[in-house]
Amino acid sequence: MIGVFDSGLGGLSVLAAVARALPRADLLYFADTAHLPYGNKTDPFICTRVAAIGRHLAERGCDTLLVACNTATAAAVSTLRSQHPELAVVGVEPGVKPAAASSRSGRIAVLATESTARSERLAQLIRSHAGDVEVLVEACPGWATRVESLHAIDADHEFAAEVAARVMPLLAAGADRLVLGCTHYSFLRPLLEPLLGEDAELVDVAEAVARQLVRLSGAQQSGSGRLQLAASAAPERLQAALPALGLAWLAQRLTGPAQAVAV
Repeated sequence: MIGVFDSGLGGLSVLAAVARALPRADLLYFADTAHLPYGNKTDPFICTRVAAIGRHLAERGCDTLLVACNTATAAAVSTLRSQHPELAVVGVEPGVKPAAASSRSGRIAVLATESTARSERLAQLIRSHAGDVEVLVEACPGWATRVESLHAIDADHEFAAEVAARVMPLLAAGADRLVLGCTHYSFLRPLLEPLLGEDAELVDVAEAVARQLVRLSGAQQSGSGRLQLAASAAPERLQAALPALGLAWLAQRLTGPAQAVAV
């Protein structure tokens, strides 16, 4: 079974890509909704949460762990791997490498949570993969929380203006690739895509992560295609998020209602 987790709903964007790529895999999604958002938390706090969730998913029978959160990956994926050498552990990192490789202007931007924006892991990604490409890092406080609210994204004109105010200067500065550095931001596409000119693109790594899991999956491909949902608080909101975020088709794989789990 593949265990997928995030601070809240953002990882559902990655879960959807995995479910499409591995339709027969058994999946367990855990949302740490009692402690969201991770983006404004300290690294030690995030590491503690990731360690607890990793233990829980391993005890539930998961032999693959997917950290479907850029912030948690940056802060804690190395520690999680050292704690569970017997498991395959996959993280989600901003797509700096593909963005830099495909940029025509030589300038890209990373939209990220406050924690990811200041993380050494993002700085290392930029040093390792950006080469001569200039990288503009933009912290976007409150964006993940806005997705968590489940209010219609494209109907909130005030929030749309806030998004535009952060993105338009990056585009004006010549960035032609906008890296979605938080899995929640995939659900902001209705606001982001209309801002892009004909030469600019969004870079989302969900599909690439799904391909990595296909390579690692082995026997996972011959499972029963079951999906379980669990949350550290308000599990009913997690289940309600599927149709609200355009993922109603995932509900067909559910084995029962979302469960509250103290982790």
